[in-house]
Amino acid sequence: MRLARPALLLAGACLLAACGSTARDTDNPDWAQAGMPPPPKVTAQADEWKEAEVPPPPAFSESRLIPIAMPPYSTLQFGVDPNTLSVTGDGVVRYVVVASNKAGGATNAFYEGIRCASEEVKQYARYNAGAWHLAGNAEWKRIDDRSSRYAKELALQGVCRGHAPRASVREMLQQMKNPLRELP
Repeated sequence: MRLARPALLLAGACLLAACGSTARDTDNPDWAQAGMPPPPKVTAQADEWKEAEVPPPPAFSESRLIPIAMPPYSTLQFGVDPNTLSVTGDGVVRYVVVASNKAGGATNAFYEGIRCASEEVKQYARYNAGAWHLAGNAEWKRIDDRSSRYAKELALQGVCRGHAPRASVREMLQQMKNPLRELP
């Protein structure tokens, strides 16, 4: 009986450890890393998503721009016209962003959409020489793309809350004007 007791205790401890552990996502190669959430999975709902018809580019004004905070190494300044922000039923936040050189000079505007659910951005049109020019073959691309760094900053600074757009344009503008630190 003396020899069986340690074996029973060991078996009981293993059983308790197995009951207390959580399931691991072994599809994620980093599943064993503490604090590493698995990447978002594509769901059937995401496969069925369809973008609503895109309205024409709205009029914008450089005098109303709300600045987008950019890293110090950025050579351009970016701002979004609050009157152009909209959230549609398909979950896309559309806006006009204006880019200008910090030293002054050339100014360009872009009519774009951010899809918070998939962390993507799409450029619909460009404004230069006093007119809008529609983008040919506009496609969704990752928001982490270097050429859309300002879109990622815009998403982080007020447009998105996690993987969803904020509840209203008013809430987006409030967050952009008076940023609050939010817990992830």
